[in-house]
Amino acid sequence: MATKLFDDDEDYYIDGNLVVMTAEYHIKRGYCCGSGCKFCPYEPKHQRGNIQLNDDHSKKNLVD
Repeated sequence: MATKLFDDDEDYYIDGNLVVMTAEYHIKRGYCCGSGCKFCPYEPKHQRGNIQLNDDHSKKNLVD
């Protein structure tokens, strides 16, 4: 049985032929991949291994 890697409604969307990962996906992963993602929630952006969330995505704002 295959393991589901993504929550379809929350982790990504399709834009043409691109799979766009959401900030929520990146936050769940816990670190920046350094690939220049459109919705990188880390500060500074696009720095591989970075774990510091920017002010707009602080963990306190994600708690329901």
